[in-house]
Amino acid sequence: MDALRAQDPARIGAYVLLARLGAGGMGQVYLGRSPGGRLVAVKVVREEITEHPEALARFRREAETVRAVRSAYTANLIDAGLDAAPYWIATEYVTGPTLARAVRERGPFLAETCRRLIAAMAEGLASVHAYGVTHRDLKPQNVLLAAQGPQLIDFGIARGAGQTALTQDGQAPGTPGYTAPEVLARNEVGDAADIFALGATVAYAATGRAPFGVGDGAAVSYRAVHGEIDIVGVEPGLAALIRECVAKDPARRPDPAELIRRCAVDTALVDDPFYQPLVAMADVVPDTPRRPYGATPPAIHELPTQGPPPSVPTRPARRGTPWFVATGVGAVVGISVATAVWLLPGNGGDGGTSDGAAPSGRASTKDPAVGEGPKKPADDPTPDGPPQYIQDIGTSRHAWNGLRDSCNLPGEEEPPLQFQYSVTTAETDFTGELPPGKVEIGYRLKYEEPNLPPYYLAVEIKPPRRLDANGRPGTSDQNSDRFGFVSRAADLYEGDETDWTFLTYPDDFSFRADGKVRPALPLSDDPGEWTVVYHHATSDKAHKSILCAGFMSTDTVSE
Repeated sequence: MDALRAQDPARIGAYVLLARLGAGGMGQVYLGRSPGGRLVAVKVVREEITEHPEALARFRREAETVRAVRSAYTANLIDAGLDAAPYWIATEYVTGPTLARAVRERGPFLAETCRRLIAAMAEGLASVHAYGVTHRDLKPQNVLLAAQGPQLIDFGIARGAGQTALTQDGQAPGTPGYTAPEVLARNEVGDAADIFALGATVAYAATGRAPFGVGDGAAVSYRAVHGEIDIVGVEPGLAALIRECVAKDPARRPDPAELIRRCAVDTALVDDPFYQPLVAMADVVPDTPRRPYGATPPAIHELPTQGPPPSVPTRPARRGTPWFVATGVGAVVGISVATAVWLLPGNGGDGGTSDGAAPSGRASTKDPAVGEGPKKPADDPTPDGPPQYIQDIGTSRHAWNGLRDSCNLPGEEEPPLQFQYSVTTAETDFTGELPPGKVEIGYRLKYEEPNLPPYYLAVEIKPPRRLDANGRPGTSDQNSDRFGFVSRAADLYEGDETDWTFLTYPDDFSFRADGKVRPALPLSDDPGEWTVVYHHATSDKAHKSILCAGFMSTDTVSE
């Protein structure tokens, strides 16, 4: 749950908005309160896709699906506004963490807890299927662990009997690793596909690992069709049940009633001693709206509409939040915008690469076909271990050009999947909260990727002119191999990788050469085109750039 932002509406329909709950492919989800005090989850269609008939048809179908399914295992529809923009639906607000968050923070579930989870979720699916609806996107992020038991959420691509699919040609619905083989291969969607997703979801709960590995979405889907699910270390009886759920032939998968019988649980999941503490992880509901007042919401620019949009960073309390979002492979949208947030790689935001290979830093250790990233040079005397501050190894030749709004060179290796970054200056910060002479650099992953090895990220910032040995600007431009000012390296996957990490220049940067450390250069000492380079580091002297951006400093040297 995040605080409201300056651009968020104060209310939708009759509901006062209290906080942000998350974002999806169709729009933003808010926590709202009715005039009588009832809490609801309000899903609002993004403004830039309201003129797309297919998108609106899908949203209206979601509303009708949620309206039709009145189950104890789903959040029921309360209200909707489907006649004019902004289009929205309001459902019951369910307190409790997602299954994904619970596993990430508390670790894998016990085998007996997993059996009770299977039985409870099977009962929920049976209830949904009785209405002639298949969920089609069951996964750990779409299961809420509530006090009354697991709740199935996000029916955005759910489909009832006889309904026409609204997906693009060649694109299967669902999430890689949780989508059934028959859906991926033939787009055949049925109740058995939900059983496959249930098995994959429980495999994640039992192991804490992605059920078919990590990496490029196409590679993960290939493993789901042709490979075996990862249940190494799972109790044999539970492992056998999971294998049956994810059988390649949908006819061989057990139905919900058979799953409940096979689990043979004698205690409800809500009474499970492992489950009960998880419910307490629910976010605290704010009493009053939390929003930065005084800022005028900007108009929404046209944004790419393929795939889910990257959400805008949630900044620390010291300042506001940039609103502008862009999607693409190193693309910059406009020069006069506030802050741009990029999602890499592009291709509709699906996280895939053009050649089907898993980008560096996202490889599963079980996938030998994927490279291991940069290796330590043979003559590097530094010890192995986490890097601290990357050092000059004669490879910093990136330079940002403000006129073209691009860099002269691409990264030396691909960035991680779903990597987002932002660059904000005081001149381009519409909130006016970033002090003059400061720049804020942000990065995160759009979606969580649990159980990956460390991926250390360091940021380098270079002024327009080449630095001398003392970290002062010389007379030549920066198209050289002279290193700039660097930040401390940090593990991208430590903690919640979907939370934004922000660095402030010059506060969090320093110049390091000849064993000496010098403070970063003030922006006013070298106005012009500054370059920002993100590096993947395996040691202080083994690192490669993954992308390059920049900003314009118009500060002048004070008299």
